[in-house]
Amino acid sequence: MRSPHRRPAINRLVLWNVDLTLVDTAIVTRDAYAEAFRQVTGRPLVKLAPANGRPDSEIVFETLAVNGVVAEDDHLPRFLDALTTAFATRKGRLTAEGRMMPGAKDALKAVAKLDGIVQSVLSGTIKGNAVHKLTAFGLHKYVDFGIGGYGEEVYPKATLLQVAQGRAKDKYGTPFTSANTVFVGDSTRDVQAARIGGAAMLAIASGRSTTAELHEAGADLVLPDLTNPSEVVSAIARLTTPTPR
Repeated sequence: MRSPHRRPAINRLVLWNVDLTLVDTAIVTRDAYAEAFRQVTGRPLVKLAPANGRPDSEIVFETLAVNGVVAEDDHLPRFLDALTTAFATRKGRLTAEGRMMPGAKDALKAVAKLDGIVQSVLSGTIKGNAVHKLTAFGLHKYVDFGIGGYGEEVYPKATLLQVAQGRAKDKYGTPFTSANTVFVGDSTRDVQAARIGGAAMLAIASGRSTTAELHEAGADLVLPDLTNPSEVVSAIARLTTPTPR
């Protein structure tokens, strides 16, 4: 008989995209990029490369290119350091100039109650900024940031998904595969990462990709938003088969 005080084994992994899935902080993010660009290049930012589900490391290189800056070996680490600092100094503006996506907190809270679940982040955002974004809206308490994958890691998102699965296995002792991992995101790039990286895909049509585009890209399930937590929980339960330890 199991002790009533013993927590169930962690055997299901849910990875959440951050921007336009859980929060929208585009104004503060762009301002931080402009400051980081100025610090690194000594020039004003004219054009910021679009995110489109890509990691910060990729956005940095394209932003340098579209502004006529030839990337050098030290540009990426310097830019990411400057971006981390610039964003941290603006974190107090997140709730005033940003927003939590509808239903995000209730969805995270409801999913956390599923047996054997651990939730983390798979995001193009660098780790420090992802933590600030979720903390500003009280979402951090449902997330194990230590096993996530982030934008400063220069991997394709599909590979980053596998890195997160490996970190979760190292911490919790359970293999995580497409059978017991769900990625929740809003873009066709997120869907592609799940398909290639090895996870079920719950797509949320809250970003720039339409429901039809998310279906066509191969999402297992598509929801219009996160406003029905029972629907989110049901979807994740359907998409995961807990692996015994």
